[in-house]
Amino acid sequence: MHPVAERAVPSPEQAAQALRALPDWEGARLFLEIVRRGSFRAAADYLHLSVNALRRRFTMFEEQLGMILLTRHTDGIRLTSEGELVLPAAERMEAASFDFARAWGQASQLSGEVRLAITEGLGTFWIAPRLVEFQRAHPSLLIDMRCAMAPVDVLRLEADIAIQILRPEAKDLRMVKLGRMHAMPFASKEYVATYGSPRTQEELQNHRIVLQRADQVTSDENFKLLFGNRTQQGIVTVRSNVSSAHLSAIAHGAGIGWLPTYAPEITSNLVPVDLPFVVSSDIWLTYHPDGNKIQRVRRLIDWTIDAFSPKTFPWFRDDFVHPRDLPIAALGYWPSGSRFTKTSA
Repeated sequence: MHPVAERAVPSPEQAAQALRALPDWEGARLFLEIVRRGSFRAAADYLHLSVNALRRRFTMFEEQLGMILLTRHTDGIRLTSEGELVLPAAERMEAASFDFARAWGQASQLSGEVRLAITEGLGTFWIAPRLVEFQRAHPSLLIDMRCAMAPVDVLRLEADIAIQILRPEAKDLRMVKLGRMHAMPFASKEYVATYGSPRTQEELQNHRIVLQRADQVTSDENFKLLFGNRTQQGIVTVRSNVSSAHLSAIAHGAGIGWLPTYAPEITSNLVPVDLPFVVSSDIWLTYHPDGNKIQRVRRLIDWTIDAFSPKTFPWFRDDFVHPRDLPIAALGYWPSGSRFTKTSA
């Protein structure tokens, strides 16, 4: 029999040395993102890095490999023949890292961290106040809540759970329709006292408007439906990119703007403007196919479904319920601050 050193199978020491010589996963991850985004600038924006920092780190990765993976062109990047060989291996590394992350998460059970991605308005005004009760029931869990309008990639584990108002397109995702959000025009009491409340689309032409421009929001399209080809200047007083600033501007009298029908639960200074123009969007909960196998993730999924229950919170029904009708339509649940207390029949 040949000694170990002469056989094709490497010794444990040789295998360990080979593994230590391999570049780390971080470099392969950068490589994948550059290829997927099509340019260094797009990848840098996605990774929240400067372009120069991304170039330096990727150059170090190529130097570790001893080969050039990409060539730069005016219209983006192109894979070299070496890059085409490395790309599928990097994708397998990514898949293996996801398997490792899931295995680690399952071992943690109800202690550890759950990452929740949610649109900024729903996260700030609806979920955050209610997470207190969830945390009290599960004090060993840390809820890492990312409030942003840009959807996240749950399949690639950018979050354990995502709540958004655009239907996800990925086929392998698990999806639950939580309810339907209806947005209607609101104004502050002071605004209405000063400028009045329009009752028709024609009357609205003489009022001031507040818009939100962000992912998953169609305010620019809605403006065109109402005002045609008129420029926003002279009509729009404030345009913001987040729901908190949008609501604050309306509540402080900047103009009329569209808000979810639960907005009066947030501040008592808002009054609905009765115009026949309601914008409705389904609310979607998405999670990785293996997410419900992790106990702490499953627990947050179940709690989230209850937190948007249309039976308890009628503004999430498929049919539009006007805010003035909510106490009657709440089926025994009356507004009290930011909570619902059940009244006797």
